[in-house]
Amino acid sequence: MADRANFEQDVVEYLPQLYSAAVRMTRNPADAEDLVQETLFKAYRAYDTFQEGTNLRAWLYRILTNTYINEYRKQSRRPTETDLEEVQDLYLYRRLGSEQADDLARSAEDVLLDGLVDSDIKEAVDSLPENFRLPVLLADLGGFSYKEIAEILGIPIGTVMSRLHRGRKALQKALWDYAERRGLLPEEAKTQERS
Repeated sequence: MADRANFEQDVVEYLPQLYSAAVRMTRNPADAEDLVQETLFKAYRAYDTFQEGTNLRAWLYRILTNTYINEYRKQSRRPTETDLEEVQDLYLYRRLGSEQADDLARSAEDVLLDGLVDSDIKEAVDSLPENFRLPVLLADLGGFSYKEIAEILGIPIGTVMSRLHRGRKALQKALWDYAERRGLLPEEAKTQERS
């Protein structure tokens, strides 16, 4: 059991990450602040039920995600469902937000993604249907494992894997389209795309 007296000290390091995730979820800084505040309120009230030694970050994200789903999603319009069976597997996607990417050998995909501006990437992520966007955000920007995402979203691991795969494929397609519109694709890639 965690001691509420230590709550602020224990959670302060996760506040920037929680806010960043909240902005991605709500797509609005003011709503994100409200979401984080509500999350911290709920976490504080339930902090005596948190088992010390377990993953505090995942516990906080679960509260954040559940709060978002229960409160903010009701207020927004229902996300558009998209059949992703026809989305092509283009192997273009790389882990967004990976700080190690600069240290690794640069692939053609890395060079291509460098030509995309942050707003294009943000728009591509935001365009994902909600049930795919949250797993992609939690895995690729939050760094959570499949098991942690399953616990945070309250869904089976198999569902996480499926949604993450389909979300990444949709993101690949969106990023490919942006790159194609900007003329960033090498000729060989354009030829492969047509065949």
